[in-house]
Amino acid sequence: MENCSTAIEMRGVTKRFGALVANDAVTLKIAAQSIHAVIGENGAGKSTAMNILYGLYAPDAGEILLRGQPARFASPRDAIAAGLGMVHQHFMLVPTLTVLENIVLGAEPRAGLLVDYAGARRKLLELRERYKLRADPDALISELSVGEQQRVEILKALYRGAEILILDEPTAVLTPPEVEELFAVLRALRQQGKTIIIITHKLGEVLAISDRVTVMRDGRVVGEVETRQTSAEALAKLMVGREVLLRVEKAPARPQGVLLEVSQLALTKANGASALQGVSFQARAGEVLGIAGVEGNGQAELMECLAGLAKPTAGDIRLLGKSIVGLSPRAIRALGVAHIPEDRHKRALLLDFDLSDNCIFGDHYRPPAARLGFLDRPQIYRRTETLLRDFDVRPPNRLALSRSLSGGNQQKLVVGREFGLPPRLLLVSQPTRGVDIGAIEFIHRKLLALRDAGVGIVLVSAELEEVLSLSDRLLVMYDGRIVGEVDPAQASQSELGLLMTGAARVPGVTAGA
Repeated sequence: MENCSTAIEMRGVTKRFGALVANDAVTLKIAAQSIHAVIGENGAGKSTAMNILYGLYAPDAGEILLRGQPARFASPRDAIAAGLGMVHQHFMLVPTLTVLENIVLGAEPRAGLLVDYAGARRKLLELRERYKLRADPDALISELSVGEQQRVEILKALYRGAEILILDEPTAVLTPPEVEELFAVLRALRQQGKTIIIITHKLGEVLAISDRVTVMRDGRVVGEVETRQTSAEALAKLMVGREVLLRVEKAPARPQGVLLEVSQLALTKANGASALQGVSFQARAGEVLGIAGVEGNGQAELMECLAGLAKPTAGDIRLLGKSIVGLSPRAIRALGVAHIPEDRHKRALLLDFDLSDNCIFGDHYRPPAARLGFLDRPQIYRRTETLLRDFDVRPPNRLALSRSLSGGNQQKLVVGREFGLPPRLLLVSQPTRGVDIGAIEFIHRKLLALRDAGVGIVLVSAELEEVLSLSDRLLVMYDGRIVGEVDPAQASQSELGLLMTGAARVPGVTAGA
C-alpha cells in the first residue's frame, strides 16, 4: 500500500482528443496537507489533468490513486463523494440566487419533503467560522465582488466535504488585497489538514504560496521541484523550454501629438449609480497611458465609452480633434480604434463560432474579409492561419470552436486579431489575463512595438507590475474619478495601493482632475 502521506497520484495518465494528445503519460504525486502548484504554458495539459482528477474527463490510459488506493471517477459526483472539490476559473454560480442557495444547490439537505435551509445555514456558518471565510448567506451572488464569489465557491466545495481542493487560476481576476486574503485562507486550510492543488501562470505567487511545483509542457511533466529550492527564472525556463525575460525592457517613449482627448466624462448606470465622474485626460500617439485601480472603480466603464459600447451621460471624447461620442462601435473601429476588452467571453469572442470567424469579428463586412458583399473564405483562412502561427494559438486549427480553447489561447486569439487591425489607437484591458509567461513576454513586446510605431495605447491592468513596467504615464482611478497621475518609473506598488484605495495624499503624486 502507498504511503498515506500521498493524498492523490496520477500514474502514466494519457488523454487524447482526436489527434491531439492533451496528456502524455502524466505522472503526478500530491502530498497530503500541502499546497501543490501545477504550472505550464497555455495548452500544456495542466487543466486537462486536473479535469481528469475531478471526473470531468476519463483517461484513455493510466491510473489514479486516492490515498494509495486505485480510484476511478466517472463524473464530478464521484470525485466529490471521494472528497475532491474544484473551483473553476469561471465560477459556477447562479447570479440570481443567494450565497446559501448556491452553496446547497445540488446537495440540498432535506427535512421531510422540504429543503432544510435552517440546517444548511447552521452548517455554512460553522464552516465560515472554522475557515475564516467571510460570506453573508443571504447576499445575492450578483451583488458580490469577484473575490467574494470565489470565497463562496470554496465554501461550496467545503460544504460538500472536500479534503482535496483544486483551484484553476484562482488569482486571475483578483486584486492584490484579494490575492493576499486568498493566500491566508489557503494557508489556514492547509493548517487544518486540507490538500490544495493550484493551476496558475503567476510565478511570483507560486513561489509565495506553494510547497512543491510540477511543471508541464506539451502535455508532459517536465519537472517537479521543492518551491524553496527554485526561482522564477528556473521555473520559466522549464515551462517554455528557453530563457524568458521576466522584466519589461523598453526604450524611452517618443510621444507625438494628442490622439485622444477626454473631457469631463460622466456615466450614470441604469440603477442611478455614478460609474464615471468628471474624467479628463489626454493620450498621445507613441505612448502607453496606463490606468491603475481596483476593479469596479470605473475603468471598465471608461473603456466601454471610449470603444462606443456605452454612451456617456455627459462630457466629450475626441479622436484627432473630432468627437466620437454617439458613434457606433463599428464606426469607431473603422477610424482605427482597436479594443481588447477585459471580458473576452462577453465582449470579444463568439464562443460557438470557429477560429476563422472570430479572427474577422468586427471586420467581417469589409475587405480583405469580404468582397462584393460575400465573405472571402480563402483570404480569411490565410489570415487566420497567419494569426494562429504568429501568436502561437493552440491548437492551431482554424475550424475549432473558440470555446474549445483554453482561456489563455482565447486571449491570444483576441490580441492577435486586434493588433492586426492595424490600430491607430489601441484600448486594452487586462491584456495578459490568464496568459502564460512566454505569451506575456510576447504580448508585452508587441505592445511596445506598436507604441514605437506611433500607435497610442490606453492600458488598463489589475497587474500592478504590468501597468508600472509598460506605462509611460500612469493615471489612478478611484470611485469613478482620476485621483492622481504618477511617474511609473518612480512610483512603488505601495504608493499605488494607497491611491487605489482612496488615500487623499501620496508624496510625489499629481492630483487628478
